[in-house]
Amino acid sequence: MSDEKKHATPMLDELENGPWPSFVSGIKNLRDGHPSGRVNDMANDLLGQLEHSYETRKGYWKGGTVSVYGYGGGIIPRFSEVGQQFPESKEFHTLRVQPPAGHHYSTDILRQLADSWEKWGSGLVTFHGQTGNIMFIGATTENTQKFFDEINDYGFDLGGAGPCVRTSQSCVGSARCEQSCANEHKIHRMLVNNFTDDVHRPALPYKFKFKISGCPNDCMSAIERSDFAVIGTWRNEIVIEQDQWKKYVDKKGRQHVIDNIITRCPTKCMSLKNDDTLEIDDRNCVKCMHCLNVVPSALSPGEDRGVSVLIGGKRTLKIGDLMGTVIVPFMKLDTESDYERLVELAESSIDFWAENGLEHERCGEMIERIGLVNFLDGIGVEVDPNMIDHPRESSYVRMDGWDEEAIKWFEQKRDQSLAAAGSPFGNNTTD
Repeated sequence: MSDEKKHATPMLDELENGPWPSFVSGIKNLRDGHPSGRVNDMANDLLGQLEHSYETRKGYWKGGTVSVYGYGGGIIPRFSEVGQQFPESKEFHTLRVQPPAGHHYSTDILRQLADSWEKWGSGLVTFHGQTGNIMFIGATTENTQKFFDEINDYGFDLGGAGPCVRTSQSCVGSARCEQSCANEHKIHRMLVNNFTDDVHRPALPYKFKFKISGCPNDCMSAIERSDFAVIGTWRNEIVIEQDQWKKYVDKKGRQHVIDNIITRCPTKCMSLKNDDTLEIDDRNCVKCMHCLNVVPSALSPGEDRGVSVLIGGKRTLKIGDLMGTVIVPFMKLDTESDYERLVELAESSIDFWAENGLEHERCGEMIERIGLVNFLDGIGVEVDPNMIDHPRESSYVRMDGWDEEAIKWFEQKRDQSLAAAGSPFGNNTTD
């Protein structure tokens, strides 16, 4: 592109100064850097409009309605109020595209996506931000349908936008992580496939997000970022390879191990013995994952693995940030019926929220408003002692006799039949 056609951007140029990468440099590369020498006029006018916004201290994007045939969501419409001045970017819509479970791509499919977007869009792409989607940013109204048709032919679908079930995310899981306690990708696919209609046709009070992490490290930040968090976990003893542990102690020294592992256990449940072996009081382990992350060669999750389900996490909106509340402390996922029970729990939660939530109210905000007991009653899940928040830190809770009472409760639950309880989740509490 000749310099005469390029919009002058003195204010944006300032954002390229300093040590950090700049989005301005990225858009300039998009404008100028195509190997064929092809001019990207859309990127040029995008820079021009952004410079104009900086000069006037005003935004010029407005919404509207843009969709592909049969869908009600998945596209963020952007129309420019200064389109006559910057005609190539007067329509600059964003398409949200669902990623594969675990973010597994082949290089061939990444090239195919890039080629399709270069053909029908601006070429500007962001991968897996807060939404979880691949964000294809900058397409005309006409080309949104053409781009969708092309990527849909080789297996990709639009994600969620608006008051609907949003795009789900899952961690890389057992494909590359030794801490994995569940089949994250199967959980992801079953939830997405079951709620596809709710993704494409917004009809809920507000957005609802699924995120799946394979262990308590929660690499997806599911507990604080999703309405329905599935976290892999275990309920028996941590597996200790004492020979590997001793090698680590011998290599690092006892004082290093004490300072960096033993004393950093939040519940002080670890002991380093005189012979350098490790002892863990597993009943007091809260699965913070610190010791397993530091010495993965010696420590592994227990063999009795499953998932915990937490509901109601979200970022700031009406009542501030919320962490997910434990709804199912432990659920085995060994059979197809186990996975079906997980999907049924999600269906019950969304149905109850859709019926009782206020407009623009997240599920967690509804729970705060009506109370956890009413929510549990509405979805058919019994109250469980494991749902209490931070019992160790509450000065108003008598802890003497707590263990004995908890044992009584679990024994009583074990003696009840599932049919009498009337809940498919009653048998999966922690031993």
